[in-house]
Amino acid sequence: MRSVERALDVLGVLEDARHPLRLSDVARRAELHVATAQRILNVLVDRGYAAKEDSGYVAGPATVATAHAFLVNNRLSPVALPVLQELAATTGLTPTLFVRVGSARVPIARVEGRNPLRYQLPIGDKLPLHLGAGKALLAWVPEDERAACVTAAAPFTRASGEQITAEDLTAELRSVREDGFALAQGERVPDVTSVSAPILKGDTLLGALSIAGPGSDLPESDHPRIITEVRRAAEAIAARCP
Repeated sequence: MRSVERALDVLGVLEDARHPLRLSDVARRAELHVATAQRILNVLVDRGYAAKEDSGYVAGPATVATAHAFLVNNRLSPVALPVLQELAATTGLTPTLFVRVGSARVPIARVEGRNPLRYQLPIGDKLPLHLGAGKALLAWVPEDERAACVTAAAPFTRASGEQITAEDLTAELRSVREDGFALAQGERVPDVTSVSAPILKGDTLLGALSIAGPGSDLPESDHPRIITEVRRAAEAIAARCP
């Protein structure tokens, strides 16, 4: 099993990289001996899960096929898509469906609103749990895992310039859990506001639904309405899940 864990660690390093990595960089980030990293990369390259370019190693095309298999077969996206479409039509904003992957969140479905965001949020991109919509997931993960994520993330500075300590984040997550939603203003991207809610089936966290737009499209006076819409939509998705 240890060899499988090491291979997944290397694959995770390649997934997180924004540019090709040298062998030594892969080994360092995966906390492996260079020779061990080389053997694992050779197998991943042979299977198409990694590719070797002139400047280093990158994730391979087989990872796209694996991601596609998840998008086709997961139970959440098909039932959520009509809800996302209705939410986009009702609010004019952009709703996105997220699932948790370890200490990150990944968007698996999105419907553009009337005024699409200026920046792109690619499906499958890994994003932090401690910012924006991630808080609607992090607040509901087991307490020990939540504490570990908080310790790893804090202290940090949001895009707005606000400095956050571990105590600040812990208190905020407690409020998110009590209120049933997360409100974020300029946390990951400047001048973007989001409202997010967990998708809960009983005590099981299936994902999170988030709606986002420029701050000018989501003024404070409209927050109560949007919060109600997002929470209702998240509950509708959970109710439709088998």
